[in-house]
Amino acid sequence: MTTLTDRYVWAAVRTVPEPQRSALEPEIRELIEESVRARIDAGDPVPAAESRALTELGDPERLAAAYVDRPLTLIGPRYYLDWWRLLRTVALIVVPISTAAALVAQLLVTNDLGGAIAGAISTALGVTVHLAFWITLVFVIIERTGTPGPGAAWSPDALPNVPDLSRRSRLPDLIASLVLLVLLAGVLLWQQFVPGVRDAAGGAVPVLDPELWSFWIPWFLALLAAEIVFAVVVYLSGWSWSLAVVNLGLNLAFAVPAVVLWIDGRLLNPGFPAAVGWDQGAPEVGGVIGAGIVATVLVIVTWDVVDGFLNARRASGAPVRRPALHNR
Repeated sequence: MTTLTDRYVWAAVRTVPEPQRSALEPEIRELIEESVRARIDAGDPVPAAESRALTELGDPERLAAAYVDRPLTLIGPRYYLDWWRLLRTVALIVVPISTAAALVAQLLVTNDLGGAIAGAISTALGVTVHLAFWITLVFVIIERTGTPGPGAAWSPDALPNVPDLSRRSRLPDLIASLVLLVLLAGVLLWQQFVPGVRDAAGGAVPVLDPELWSFWIPWFLALLAAEIVFAVVVYLSGWSWSLAVVNLGLNLAFAVPAVVLWIDGRLLNPGFPAAVGWDQGAPEVGGVIGAGIVATVLVIVTWDVVDGFLNARRASGAPVRRPALHNR
């Protein structure tokens, strides 16, 4: 078999949980070899036999879904993979760009950090909902009207290249996590020892209440150190259900105190609002800004917890079975 087969097999097995991949890969290779041998015996040259065999098997992700008995349905299965690929690609490009643009625009216009964060979150949610609705609607119309579309045919030319499947594939996630965690720890220390805000007398004003150094700021720094250790463990061993539970515990240990401290009015330095020109009696200080901060924390924590359990689910699964090859 050539790299064309390797690319097909990789494109198939990457979509199933890790425990199932070792069983799925030889099954698909055997399936391809049988089909190629039959075509060679019928007189096809080897390259053409391999390409035609892969074309007959069809989209590798659809084949893998049949093996693990995972339904591919939107309104029907024909366009599911094309819908999901397009939605995922567009969302990963459009949502971050539009959110960042909304945040910058709000800051330039209002100079209100809390309101800018709330506006950026609202923009992200709105853009995501609109993308999902309109892209889904287009595929529903295509499917219901029978209009020929991208799901009508598949060829080996669409196969991706095989990447390095070693531990290095998790390295970008590790680096991103370490950079973010170190930056957060740096911000906690910076706001106390090198604050950029000054009061009317020219004195430095930390963002967080200095009283928090008696317990809570060391607590958050310790959590960040634990998160660094956790990121390294995930990199070395991969996700599991137990690590997903640990991830849930770490997130709760951060989110619950942070939200409670904000609600009780013990998070910000009492002199900080006046130093930055906030009217402490204005409703937006305790309302919009507070809601934006709490919502941001809850959204980030919820997403991280859900992503951890989804990763754990992808890393576990039922035994692989060989599907029937008709109607594909």
